[in-house]
Amino acid sequence: MFAYIVRRVAAGMVMILAMSLVTMLLFFASPADPARYTCGKNCTPQLLEQNRKALGYDQPVLSYWVDFTKGIFVGSEFPKDPALKKSAPETIADCPAPCLGYSPQSSRPVRDIIVEKLPVSASLAIAAFIMWMIAGVGLGIVAALRKGSIVDRAIVGSALVFYAFPTFFIGLGLYVFLALKWGIVPVPAYTSIADGGVGLWLQGLFLPALTLALVYIAGYIRLTRAFVLEVKGEDYLRTAQAKGLTSGRILFKHTLRGALTPIATVAGLDLGGLLGGTIITEQVFNYDGLGRTAVMAATTYDLPVTVGIVLVAATFVITANIVVDVLYAVIDPRVKYS
Repeated sequence: MFAYIVRRVAAGMVMILAMSLVTMLLFFASPADPARYTCGKNCTPQLLEQNRKALGYDQPVLSYWVDFTKGIFVGSEFPKDPALKKSAPETIADCPAPCLGYSPQSSRPVRDIIVEKLPVSASLAIAAFIMWMIAGVGLGIVAALRKGSIVDRAIVGSALVFYAFPTFFIGLGLYVFLALKWGIVPVPAYTSIADGGVGLWLQGLFLPALTLALVYIAGYIRLTRAFVLEVKGEDYLRTAQAKGLTSGRILFKHTLRGALTPIATVAGLDLGGLLGGTIITEQVFNYDGLGRTAVMAATTYDLPVTVGIVLVAATFVITANIVVDVLYAVIDPRVKYS
């Protein structure tokens, strides 16, 4: 097991570094000059060239990537140009490890920006994940146990309705009707636990998390229903029934353990992707998280911030996959690792 985890972690690190290189190649291949966005309206060619050297944009892509990778492990300093460091040593910005670059638009290390924005996206993703797993898996089990009934058709039909609508439509509908028009819930506004306590934090997360959960609930109802029905036809369940086990014990101890293995795979990928940035939901509810920051960085050609968020998103997805693979052995005893 330990050797398997080490191999997966090593492969994940290689994939993350490869994704960072691909992201840089795409940005450097763009006809727009990222350094152009580092100075204002009165930008002169001399200042533009100075900023390009200070940020290392004058280097070849591979050299820039190697320097970036080195900064993750040992830290870095800005500006990159030695001449600028000698002429103005008081302007040197230190970026300790793990350094993900320096944002010229924000005049801050990218790591600090991500640390500031990540709690918003992480809170939304985790809250939505809990909602859709409880509701999606629960309703999927009910639909499978009542196959062909009115309850089954109502659950599956409702799931298809929400699955058909885009996230921004659901979010706007909930925001306008539940918060503004009917006043059922307060107008959502993100408040950290440190500033407002757990109550205000949960209150601010409810509508945005519900928006994400409604989209995913539909898929998990269908997945859970399909896998539960598939597992119910297995021989070991008929054997359990023949032994006289109660229906509840058969469901929770045997049926769900076989059905949850493929669901866990999908859940890990979905949660990892959401932790990387909930772009549309953050835009609808005006939440300043990683998703919104990624959009702003892409539109202003803030290369360090874009690469940093890509690395964070990739890290979450890869980590989720590793965790899910390890949990396979817990969920399904038939799974063995060499």
